[in-house]
Amino acid sequence: MGIRLVLVRHGLSSFNAKGLIQGRIDDSVLTDIGYEQACKAGNALSKIEFDRIYSSPLVRASETANTIKKSFNKEHNVIYDENLLEVDLSSWSGLTINEVKNKYPENYTVWKNDPENLTLERIDKKNYQPIQELYEQANNFLKDILKNYIGKSDVNILIVGHNAILRCLILALIGKPKKGFRKIRLENASFSILNISKDNNNSYKTQIECLNQTSHLNQNIPIKIGDSRIFLIRHGETNWNKEGRFQGQIDIPLNNNGKDQARKACEYLKDINFNKAFSSSMNRPYETAQIILQKNKELKIIKIDSLAEISHGLWEGKLEEEINQDWPNLLKNWHDKPEEVIMPEGESIMDVSNRSVKAFQKICLSQKDNDLTLLVAHDAVNKTLVCNMLGIDCSNIWMIKQGNGGITVIDIFNDPNKENVISALNITTHLGGILDSTASGAL
Repeated sequence: MGIRLVLVRHGLSSFNAKGLIQGRIDDSVLTDIGYEQACKAGNALSKIEFDRIYSSPLVRASETANTIKKSFNKEHNVIYDENLLEVDLSSWSGLTINEVKNKYPENYTVWKNDPENLTLERIDKKNYQPIQELYEQANNFLKDILKNYIGKSDVNILIVGHNAILRCLILALIGKPKKGFRKIRLENASFSILNISKDNNNSYKTQIECLNQTSHLNQNIPIKIGDSRIFLIRHGETNWNKEGRFQGQIDIPLNNNGKDQARKACEYLKDINFNKAFSSSMNRPYETAQIILQKNKELKIIKIDSLAEISHGLWEGKLEEEINQDWPNLLKNWHDKPEEVIMPEGESIMDVSNRSVKAFQKICLSQKDNDLTLLVAHDAVNKTLVCNMLGIDCSNIWMIKQGNGGITVIDIFNDPNKENVISALNITTHLGGILDSTASGAL
C-alpha cells in the first residue's frame, strides 16, 4: 500500500438539522447528534495509525476532526487547509431548498441535474462556477498530498471535510468523470477510503476501496433516495480466490469462509425485504444469493448468463507466477492497460463490460417503485458495472475494489433525467473491521 486516504464528512450540523443550505458560511455548528456521530467515527477509526489529519477550517468540520482525534492513542495536530472549504454557494447559503427553488428555479434545476455547469453570481456581481472552483481546490489539495507522500509506503491520512468538496476529491482522483457529482453520495460522518500508489510509469494510480460506509453509525445501509434500489454483491470467497488463482469461468464453489461471508451478508441485510433476485449463472454467485436469501427461500433467483465472470481462457486455473512464465508481456499489459488485453482463448474487459452493462440496464428497466433487488455476480463484472455507473471507461477497473461478500448499493430513479446513484460502494464491515480484508484474488 502507498497512501491511504480516509475521507470523513462532518457530523450532523445545525444547518443540516434545519434543512438549510450551508455552503461556505461558518454559522453552522455540530449538533449533539453530530458530536455523537464524530465520537462513533473516532472509535471506529481508532485502530488505524494515522500519520496526518487534515480538516476544513469551517467549524462543523474542525469540531468533527477534533472529536475524532480524541479516540486516537497518538497525539495529532489537525492541519487546517482552505482547499478543503465547502462549495461557495453565495446568496443560497442560509436558505432552505424550497426557498432556492422559488427564488432561483432555473439555477436550481441546473444544480440538481448538472451541477458541474452551474453558474452563480457573487456579491461583487462577478459570475463563477462553484463546482468547477471546487475541483480546482481538490486538485490543489491533492497536488500537495502527492508531493509530500507519494512514493512512501503505508501512509494513512485522515481528511475531514464537507459533502461537495469530498465528492470532488474522489472524482478528481478517478479522472473527473462527466456528470459524476450526482452519481455518488456522502452521509454525515460517513467513511470513504481511497488507496493511492505509484504505477510502473512513475505516476499515481487510485483505487476506491469503499464509499459512504455508515455502519459505525448504527446505520448499515444509507437511507434510500431513489424509486427503487439494487444491492450489487460479489460472491463469497473460493479456494482459488484465497490462493490467487485465475478462476474466470471455471465453476469453483464457495469455500467455508465464502459461505460464512454470505451468511454475514445475510445478517447484515436482514432488514431488507428483497422482492427480486438475480445472479450470474455460475455456481459461486448463485450459492451466495441462496445463502443471503435463506430467510426468503420462496423468492426465485433468476440466473443470467451474460453476468458470468470474465473468461481468462488459457490462464484459468493458473497462479500469476505461472502465467508470467508464458505470457509476461500480456500479463504486464493486463495490469497496466487491461483494455488492450484479450485473454488467450478468452475475453477482453470490453467484452465483459458490453454484456454485463446490457444485462444490468435490462434489470434497471424492469424495476418498479420500491423494488429491492438482490444481484450477485463477480469481481470483473461488478467492476465494469460500477465503472459504467460512474461514467469512467472500463479500462479503469483497477480503480474499483470489490471484496468477496462486499455490498454495493445503487439507487435507481424512474426519471430518465436522473442518474443512478451509488449510495454505498463495497461495504465489507460485516466481515470485520473498517478496512477491506478480503482475499485479493487474482483479478
